[in-house]
Amino acid sequence: MHPLQQLLSKQIVLIDGAMGTMIQRHNLQEADYRGTQFANWPSDVKGNNDLLSMTQPDIITNIHLQYLEAGANIIETNTFSAQRISMADYDMQELSYELNVASAKCARKAIDIFLAANSDVLAEHYFVAGALGPTNRTLSLSPDVNNPGFRAVYFDDVADAYYEQVKGLVDGGVDVILIETIFDTLNAKAAIYATKKYFDDHGIALPIMISGTITDSSGRTLSGQTLEAFYYSVEHANPISIGLNCALGGRQMRPFIEELSHIATCYVSAYPNAGLPNAMGEYDETAEMTAGIIREWALDGLVNLVGGCCGTTPAHIKAIAANVKGLKPRELAVSV
Repeated sequence: MHPLQQLLSKQIVLIDGAMGTMIQRHNLQEADYRGTQFANWPSDVKGNNDLLSMTQPDIITNIHLQYLEAGANIIETNTFSAQRISMADYDMQELSYELNVASAKCARKAIDIFLAANSDVLAEHYFVAGALGPTNRTLSLSPDVNNPGFRAVYFDDVADAYYEQVKGLVDGGVDVILIETIFDTLNAKAAIYATKKYFDDHGIALPIMISGTITDSSGRTLSGQTLEAFYYSVEHANPISIGLNCALGGRQMRPFIEELSHIATCYVSAYPNAGLPNAMGEYDETAEMTAGIIREWALDGLVNLVGGCCGTTPAHIKAIAANVKGLKPRELAVSV
């Protein structure tokens, strides 16, 4: 049994919070993103947060460390857009593999530092999750309203991009693969296919976590799938967990987590935003508010893994950890 599965069988496990929110606190400028390595890069790179794992690795490692100190068991690599499809926006598609290795090493280093400073904790309770974001393209929908059959990208292209990303993450030392923020299940299937193929090709097997995104109160993904349909569409991957993240705050996410908890025969994860964004696009929900909402989920037996997405910080994770400590994890649904 994988150590993560052993931990999940005993307690509610903590995932980290937002990476972008923490990066924004540093007020980094173009020169900071470029570093010395890309000082003469021909296009602007500010906003390419994944690049910071190479140009500002100490910042990324420290963010990971803050989440570990707050109580996170799982830290996600800074690789949300680090596949060649998204990196093409910066003409950096050829750096995809290198970016993923660097990001995984930043997270691995943070765990090493944390364990060295905390001799009373168990090393087998901490994990690096290699994050595979949804890409900035969709396989199910046409970007051209006048040509519904058109696709900006094709399945094999997406799968190849994910395969390269998984290779970099595994070579960098991740413990888990996390396919997250899924708005189009076909993209997720490409990620699943690529991950499984890489595992088969190299004779390895790591746990796979899957997290979708319900975009509004309709209870559907952006590509129109219901939550139940989404679950059964990816169940074949035999993931260690399926859950939801992003788009919604905890209060808005509650009914969907409850629905998922009743049908999922694997563990259920949930890492909501810190409420909904205000008129300025910022998140106002305090750590105590977010933690109180998640505590209600835990008391009702809905979750196995919890954390935060957009707008959340180490303060949110610390409060969540305190509010779910000692509470019984959700019991898995029985397959029928």
